[in-house]
Amino acid sequence: MTNYSIEAVELNKSFGRRLIFNDLQFKFDKSGIYGISGPNGSGKSTLVKIIAGIIGASKGKIIHKLDNKEIAEENLHNHIGFVSPYLVLYEEFSTYENMKLFAEIRGTKFNGDRVDYLLEKFLLYKRKDDLLKTYSSGMKQRVKFIFALMHSPELLILDEPTSNLDDEGKNSVYELIKEEGQKNIVLIASNEKNDLENCSDIVYLEKYKN
Repeated sequence: MTNYSIEAVELNKSFGRRLIFNDLQFKFDKSGIYGISGPNGSGKSTLVKIIAGIIGASKGKIIHKLDNKEIAEENLHNHIGFVSPYLVLYEEFSTYENMKLFAEIRGTKFNGDRVDYLLEKFLLYKRKDDLLKTYSSGMKQRVKFIFALMHSPELLILDEPTSNLDDEGKNSVYELIKEEGQKNIVLIASNEKNDLENCSDIVYLEKYKN
């Protein structure tokens, strides 16, 4: 069970005069699977970027805590795993080279056993030394999951996690989501029914438009 918590306090985001969401509030303080839902253009990706510290809110704030101690924004990357369609990988490197580079960028020790476990989980172990430019879009999506999980984060944020995946890839993702949700917080931003059906609580963004 995780001692991690994430809380949104009176969160507001606007781009110019366009309101994305207003007075958004939630708190997740137990391990489990949680959802962010809304139609295309409702602000799902914007919200997860704010949660991950990639962009700022217009008003309000996101509070991350571990063992009841607030985590400084510059240290969030040590505690968060992030998967999204817009995450950039280095196509001229192999999967293994990408993982070693990401560990170096994070300033964390490369855990080969953990990466090998994840490569097996996502059916990529035999292709680990192939350049990413030879991968299909679905294979690249699976690599993003390995990147997000290799440092064993307490919070896993998934933005449209099953995009570009075939049925086999989706089943691997859902199995992993259930496994991670038993010990950590998993946050899924999606409007796909199958992505959200395992969520115990869902934030519906259309409620925060006024």
